[in-house]
Amino acid sequence: MSWFIRKDKGIQTPTEMKREAPDGLWYQCPNCKKVMHTREHKLNAYTCVHCNYHEKIGSDAYFAVLFDNNTFTELDPDMISGDPLTFRDTKAYTDRIKTTIAKTGLKDAVRTGYGKMNDLDITIACMDFGFIGGSMGSVVGEKIARAIDHSLKHKQPFLMISRSGGARMMEAGFSLMQMAKTSAKLALLAQAKVPYVSLLTDPTTGGVTASFAMLGDFNIAEPEALIGFAGPRVIRETIGKDLPKGFQSAEFVLDHGFLDFIVDRKDLKDKLTSLLKMLQ
Repeated sequence: MSWFIRKDKGIQTPTEMKREAPDGLWYQCPNCKKVMHTREHKLNAYTCVHCNYHEKIGSDAYFAVLFDNNTFTELDPDMISGDPLTFRDTKAYTDRIKTTIAKTGLKDAVRTGYGKMNDLDITIACMDFGFIGGSMGSVVGEKIARAIDHSLKHKQPFLMISRSGGARMMEAGFSLMQMAKTSAKLALLAQAKVPYVSLLTDPTTGGVTASFAMLGDFNIAEPEALIGFAGPRVIRETIGKDLPKGFQSAEFVLDHGFLDFIVDRKDLKDKLTSLLKMLQ
């Protein structure tokens, strides 16, 4: 016989006495499905404490992780895309931009800023996938180019954090030209011997991979990030063959010589600091 017997059936707590957990208090990992406190997840640099899954995050979170006390000066915060081709798909491009700005609070798919990282001066450009898939348009290219100019002027290292689906189709040739523009700016950075570190996160694909994302003095990535030009499905359908296991994962790309190392986000700030101190 059990030591506890419920005398009355059902829950007897009055509705007004019930307590519900507020929204956002808990985080469930999409990989291992385990639950942790949201604050614990944030303190762990937005990685799962159980399986180390790296949650996809944007510029706000990366700046908080990297800049000392989340203190930085943002560059060109109000730059917004135009509509050079008067493009329309299911809706006008200008309407799509306005809707996305209202939804995300972002002006475009990259934010740039400068500040201190473990007391080292650094300029950082970080892409936001939430803004039209992190696509690269004229504003993305221009803001990255201006951030590189800032690094050149002040002789401080430049960090590019990429997360993108590639060039923005709504700007066609204008977006493709950003590949050449950013690459030319990075050549100036190399000539001045100012360090450039490229961090590839999940996913980094298309024209971004084919330009500035792979031009770092050091190309590094987060664990299990998808890195490639065309997507696995497109490649599979093109060549008519199954792809190797783990194809286009950061670990696969590292094994084939296209990355220098993979870094856990929790260690990112300290690893970058050590690397940049060696380059001084």
